[in-house]
Amino acid sequence: MGHSPPLTTSSTTPPRPTAARFLLVAAGVSLFFAFQFAVSVWKLGNQTSGMENKFSTLAREQHAGFIIMENVRLIPAYLLLILAASLLIQPLLSLLARRPKWNRPLTIIALALICTSALNSYFTLRLLDTRPYFLNEAAMQQWSFKAMRLIPTAAEPVVFLILFKILPIAAILAAATWHFLRLPRKGRIVAGTIALLTVAALTITSGKKQSASSPNNPNQPNILIIGSDSLRGDRLGCAGYRPARSDGMAAAGVSPTIDALAARSTRFERCYAPIASTLESGTSVMTSQYPHTHGIRQMYPDRETVEFAQSSTTPIASLLRKAGYHTAALGDWCASYYKLMPLGFEDISVSSFDNFKIYMSQAVIMSHFVIPLYFDNPLGYRMFPQLNAFAEFVTPEVVTRRVEERLNDAAKNPKPFFWHVFYSCNHLKYRSPEPYCSLFTDPDYNGPNRNEVKIDIDAFIRGTDLAAKSTALPPSEVAQIRALYDGCTRNFDEQVKRILAALTATGLDKNTIVIITADHGDDLYEPGVTFGHGLTFGGGLQSNHIPMIIHQPGTPPRVISEPIRLIDLIPTLADLTGIPKPSNWQGLSFAKWLDQSETPTPRPFYGETGFPFIQFQVPGVQRPKLPAMDELTFIDPSFNYQFVLKREYNDQIIAAKQRCLATRDWKIVCTPTATGDRHFGLFHLKSDPHGQIDLASSRPEVLAPLRQALIRWIDDRIESPIETIFPNGEPH
Repeated sequence: MGHSPPLTTSSTTPPRPTAARFLLVAAGVSLFFAFQFAVSVWKLGNQTSGMENKFSTLAREQHAGFIIMENVRLIPAYLLLILAASLLIQPLLSLLARRPKWNRPLTIIALALICTSALNSYFTLRLLDTRPYFLNEAAMQQWSFKAMRLIPTAAEPVVFLILFKILPIAAILAAATWHFLRLPRKGRIVAGTIALLTVAALTITSGKKQSASSPNNPNQPNILIIGSDSLRGDRLGCAGYRPARSDGMAAAGVSPTIDALAARSTRFERCYAPIASTLESGTSVMTSQYPHTHGIRQMYPDRETVEFAQSSTTPIASLLRKAGYHTAALGDWCASYYKLMPLGFEDISVSSFDNFKIYMSQAVIMSHFVIPLYFDNPLGYRMFPQLNAFAEFVTPEVVTRRVEERLNDAAKNPKPFFWHVFYSCNHLKYRSPEPYCSLFTDPDYNGPNRNEVKIDIDAFIRGTDLAAKSTALPPSEVAQIRALYDGCTRNFDEQVKRILAALTATGLDKNTIVIITADHGDDLYEPGVTFGHGLTFGGGLQSNHIPMIIHQPGTPPRVISEPIRLIDLIPTLADLTGIPKPSNWQGLSFAKWLDQSETPTPRPFYGETGFPFIQFQVPGVQRPKLPAMDELTFIDPSFNYQFVLKREYNDQIIAAKQRCLATRDWKIVCTPTATGDRHFGLFHLKSDPHGQIDLASSRPEVLAPLRQALIRWIDDRIESPIETIFPNGEPH
């Protein structure tokens, strides 16, 4: 009698079909991402409810529907992540499921949940190599990040290459092969055909990009203006500045690349912006007009003001476009004003920022960390086009990469270019990535401003007494803040280094005028001031003092000490490119100074303050009382949800502005009083650069002509040259 086959015992689990196991894997993955979605929504609500200013209340009460829909729009991203993670994890779990104890439904779901969590942690750790600017201080304190920092610096490139490039590619190829081998014959044919067509399409596209015909036209110079918001003219190595630390990387100073460029260029020691505020100054430089002429005199203009400025100015970009130039503005969030004021540029690639709905949309996106983690790439930009312009995504590194790519294309194009590349590197809160963040700071510092300047946004918006609070900072905090600023400058210098290297690699350096400058400077707790810009002319002129380095191939280097103005740059470039200068430009060309065919002579600097976030005290003066920022402004739904100054405060804001006139040796400051009068302070720049000694009563022969010239500029908008102010020469 034959033997019967053995019976399967109840303890043995039969093999589970691949499709059924995939659904279990997807269930575990879905649990992880559903939890992430819920936590992100909770964080967003908790973050908003913790703010007390008018705009956060407005977001909660009047735009809750918009915020909800922004969260809903992210669901497809989560679904895509669930699918991708499930496909990637299933091969591993299928291998484990060969053992009966790992093949139970709940076990598979639990393992999928654990694997997804590990995968998410790996990709977060991978940001060290790919997107370090997305990592906050809390993340860097985790044990995994601390362990990565133990890797010797010399070994990091190899280790990071293996861990963060080779490993993920290998894992994806292995998973794809596993799934491919389990497809039926027809499925393999279809999948293989799709893969081949994709590779062919990418190859053809790449070939087209490289098949540009003619080289850049050598008969017309390219112009590349590179600037950093709030970069001071006196805090570069070429200006004589040396940071406190000089060890290691800090030994090269704050600006080694810019210093080397300045050594073979024309550098102006004293260049001043007419207003220390980005939108207003940016409009002035590209239109060669004072703010009181183009009309944008504070950072929250209404639609009518913007339309007037657009219709009444002649930006140089529009003239160069007619002359055959490609014109482009590139930058991060500090360049967002180009969305409001295009200023004649045909191609604008900047971050969007000064728009209330963008604020809200960005808050939603950044609360869902999976978006920057997995979708900061071309696929993510296609799914969510707004990512391409979010301030958190468009970092200085991203801007530089875009410039490098454009330079590669420009080298194969006969069309000359005029580009303005504008960074946020030096803007408050002075946060930069490592190694720049700690490059110049005291290693033993352990205060509140460790990685950035801590600013209470609610207090700033609601107008509490920031002047008094910031004045009370101890010296150690002031030193830390200044060192953070220096790190920001070094970060900007690195971006300049990469751009100059790309110019050289493409051969464009031989025919490109390179300009290093800024929109304005910044106060860094010098005598009489605290932080910020455009708030006062008390103290020194560092808030308006900017770099001006012009490298023109073939022009001998020199340093010019005579003062110039930012509005003089555009007429100069017009002369260098041969385009006619319109009559509504107010700046004066210094093109002949560059080739030394004309002797430089001092020019007067006329300036005004910007939006009154803080009203600093002036000895003996009671200043006009102004409301806080959230009372002065509102959000205009009819103007793309821009922040706009309330019309009833427009004249009051302008009337309360301080005005300044500076010559080679003297500075006069006009401060409106609460009674409608004007107070004038007189300061000697050479002996008293921080404006601590008012000489108005002791030097009447200097005060009188300067006072008359400044009043003429304020009331009649007529600029007096220095030879008219002082016919017999400027007094010492």
